Amino acid sequence: MGLILNIDTATETAQVSFAKDGKVLQSITNEMQKDHASFLQTAIQQLAKKSSIALADVDAIAVTAGPGSYTGIRVGMASAKGLCYALNKPLIAINTLQVLTVAAQQELNNTPEILFCPMIDARRMEVFTAIYNNTLAEILPPCAIILEESSFLSQLKNNKMVFFGSGAAKWKALCRHSNASFAAALNITEAMASLSEAYFVQQKFSDLAYSQPFYLKEFQDKI
Repeated sequence: MGLILNIDTATETAQVSFAKDGKVLQSITNEMQKDHASFLQTAIQQLAKKSSIALADVDAIAVTAGPGSYTGIRVGMASAKGLCYALNKPLIAINTLQVLTVAAQQELNNTPEILFCPMIDARRMEVFTAIYNNTLAEILPPCAIILEESSFLSQLKNNKMVFFGSGAAKWKALCRHSNASFAAALNITEAMASLSEAYFVQQKFSDLAYSQPFYLKEFQDKI
């Protein structure tokens, strides 16, 4: 059970939060993607003041390591690692696609028979994506794909699938399969709190010296 500072700057909406035992205590959100760098440090200070929690009292710091915006991932990882070094706290690095999937599972009450396909917009018809089952086991490892009408046909043939995330709208315009559904309005803050707590309990910490952002692709100036 831990008190965790969660940092997510990987996609269009950034958020920082304090969570205790997997439940969000306080959070601050920024929806201006190009301002994530200037938002982050000020937001962490405001969050500490708002919640009356000293950063030195947290048990760990969690960050979305990617995929997502190149700049956003880099900003979040650098800030999280800097705080971990300064405060002597463990780092929890979490795949952004897994955070989205946990959010979808929470929204759908963890329906066991559905496969979960998060999508992060990667410009034009490309998305960062993966497929997970109900236990977050990988059916399709994280990858970058260009969407076309034949995408995911092998998985949709025998499975109901739910698609979600910033890239899902592009796929919704192409997909006509009866086994496909779409989810929106996911609570990413709550999902990250839940997932970072699970990592903390399992002691799944990242090596501060060697932790790197998970870009999936070479430099992207925007996603």
